[in-house]
Amino acid sequence: MLSGGKSKTNITVKWDGAPAIFAGINPENGKFFVATKSLFNKIPKINYTKADIDANHGSGGPSDKIKVALKYLPDLGMKGIYQGDIMFSKNDLKQQTIDDVSMLTFGPNTITYAVPEDSDLASQMRKAHLGVVWHTKYTGNTIDSLAAQFGVDANIFKKTKNVWFDDAYVNTANAATFSPAEVKTLEKKINQIAGAVKKSGKFLNHLGREIADKSKWGLAPWMKVFFNTKIRSGAGISDTKKLVKEFDAYYMDRVQKEIDTKKSDKGKNTYKDVYFCMATYLGILEAKNMVVKKLETIQGIGTFLRDGDGFKVTAPEGYVAINSSGGAVKLVDRLTFSHANFTIAKDWD
Repeated sequence: MLSGGKSKTNITVKWDGAPAIFAGINPENGKFFVATKSLFNKIPKINYTKADIDANHGSGGPSDKIKVALKYLPDLGMKGIYQGDIMFSKNDLKQQTIDDVSMLTFGPNTITYAVPEDSDLASQMRKAHLGVVWHTKYTGNTIDSLAAQFGVDANIFKKTKNVWFDDAYVNTANAATFSPAEVKTLEKKINQIAGAVKKSGKFLNHLGREIADKSKWGLAPWMKVFFNTKIRSGAGISDTKKLVKEFDAYYMDRVQKEIDTKKSDKGKNTYKDVYFCMATYLGILEAKNMVVKKLETIQGIGTFLRDGDGFKVTAPEGYVAINSSGGAVKLVDRLTFSHANFTIAKDWD
């Protein structure tokens, strides 16, 4: 799509809302309900009444927003089950000055969203009791059999002043596309990734088995912690050889005793031979960020990160690409958003 060709790919933006909300008609009894992700618990938590919300989620905090959702979302006339992110309830809206402009702001999670105070959009939001962005539809004859379909057109819902809502689709009609040189750069990077994957295939399979076996001392869980530590610190991630050395020292420091129990050099090398795995990670990171940075040129509602007593401009959390068969892939700039998510205090902490 970004190379200028005809594509059936749709793009949605990842809104940084909280909590996630599920709402619609339970196919098993025809009743309207709201729920959180606990809808998919072994014993689902489904809320038809305020009493259900108190029993399932306690009082205060997210449960207050769930009660507002239960009261006002039936106004949308939902015919199925939909998932979205709650962006605000009435008390969350604030007037703040950003770059000498009076803005209506709300910050449900890490990102603060801002719209000009004197805009029609701000007026709609102030009148609403709840703000939601919808992104996923679920179909099935029972709660257990629900299947997700990414992408929701908000035009299917009835308009109501009590709920400000939108869908997550990005209007890519005027999106900046890749230049021929950028296309070649991305294709070259993808080929490099393919080469690294081929060389690291056995090792990646090894990590997969560790995850399946829930290995405590395997590389897979420690590699995840290592990358999260790097992202949390704000340190750059760019040089494969340097990254391998840092991970080797990090891992060896924590599990040296376990490694010493490996009798053969081959066994020890299994735990050290991570170069092409790291090369795969970095290659995907670089290729993904090329796409994300291009999508960030599409303008939407203002997004900011709290910076001391003020704000700094940031991009959205990320994007979701959805193909014609309904498959989806999430694209998140972890070095920016995940770092902020790890380090910025939340209003609900």
